[in-house]
Amino acid sequence: MSPRKANLESTIYLGNDGWWHGRVTMGVKDDGSPDRRHRRARTEAEVRRKVRELEALRDKGRAPKAGRKPTVEEWMTTYLTDIASLKLKPRSLDDYWSKTRNDIIPGVGKHRLDKLAPEHLERMYRAMLDEGHAPSHVLKVHRILSRALKIAHRRRLIVENVATLVDPPTADETETNPFTTEEAKAFLEAAAKRPTFMRWCVGVGMGFRQGETLGLRWPYVDLDNELFHPQWQLQRLTWRHGCDDPHACGAQFHRFQPCPSGCTVHKGYKRGCPKPCPKGCTGHARACPERKGGGLVFTRPKTKKSRNAVPIPPPFIPYLREHKAQQEEMRAAAGELWQDHGVVFSRPDGRPLDPRQDWAEFKELLEEAGIDDRRLYDGSRHTAGTILNELGVDMPTIMEILRHTQISQTRRYVKGRSHLSKDAMRRVGDHFMPRREPLTETRTETSDSRAARARRRRRIR
Repeated sequence: MSPRKANLESTIYLGNDGWWHGRVTMGVKDDGSPDRRHRRARTEAEVRRKVRELEALRDKGRAPKAGRKPTVEEWMTTYLTDIASLKLKPRSLDDYWSKTRNDIIPGVGKHRLDKLAPEHLERMYRAMLDEGHAPSHVLKVHRILSRALKIAHRRRLIVENVATLVDPPTADETETNPFTTEEAKAFLEAAAKRPTFMRWCVGVGMGFRQGETLGLRWPYVDLDNELFHPQWQLQRLTWRHGCDDPHACGAQFHRFQPCPSGCTVHKGYKRGCPKPCPKGCTGHARACPERKGGGLVFTRPKTKKSRNAVPIPPPFIPYLREHKAQQEEMRAAAGELWQDHGVVFSRPDGRPLDPRQDWAEFKELLEEAGIDDRRLYDGSRHTAGTILNELGVDMPTIMEILRHTQISQTRRYVKGRSHLSKDAMRRVGDHFMPRREPLTETRTETSDSRAARARRRRRIR
């Protein structure tokens, strides 16, 4: 009779099917039943190796949980719905969902989480680059997937985060194109002809973000102490279903087949025909009769530093007071149609300015001022940081004005100017090199007399 095996000791045997089998006791499951894992191989040496690897994970407390592992698609859905939604801002969460639906799930969504390999990610990134995606886009997808796999590793769903074994593409930093001082003045001269003049003064002169400028409200403007308190920002958020069955709610909008070639329905779409809906689509929340959480919404800035008070340039104060008086006249003219949101920059009926119309107006002002096309961020935030630097303001002060958390971030917002570099190098040269005396006119005849020159010739002979 064979002796009884000790607790947690593994069993290895040759089965009737010709395979070697290994049984490893890992502990107990959530329901209290024994957790026994199975490994098999063609040879005894191979199955012993697999058993030792599993025992090592058990002894280190790194063994994955029992049960069939979810696919990447299933885990990303769980991660974004139940985990990331508790921490991320709404706009960031929307971006995570977009890249998951359009890139991660089509690329590696069918792989089981514990079977995902570095090669799968590398092939997906290569395919994305071949399709024309920017390296920065691929890098963002890599970071989202890596974060989700990190949480899966913490919860012992997988043994290792394979995203850490992959080198994602290197993304070059976006080249900024801020206004020069002359361009900034020309831009504001064009804006002075419009009712939104002060909106562009705040954006270009103080470096406020678009959402912060459009979300600025009068209770947070201290004209007496000349301070702005950017406590809120205006953002457009994605609508969410408020009904019990989102899939059935959007049934009339579902499209599961791609558009035929030469489609004329979406001819005016900038991004071409929309992609077919995924199976079990829960989108189209905009048409839900009980929709919630979308549209133009006042939200808190992303960081606490972004809510710091910013001094208002004293020359702005009279214009702001005049702007406030004009807004009161608009309120009186609108009467009952006025919707009071307390915003500094509003439409004629009191509603906040639409960010899309604001962007379109920026492009119109560029054309009127004769300035090359550029991003709204270049014409406001980057311009303010660059001009402050040209005026001799030190980096820590610029960081406080732009409300950055790190000075390295501020340096990315400040672009050097070639004429300033030339002037600096000229001063360096003047400091080190001796000043050259100016050249004077010379005469061919010397001041010696004829007799002196004759004596000199005789000595030479």
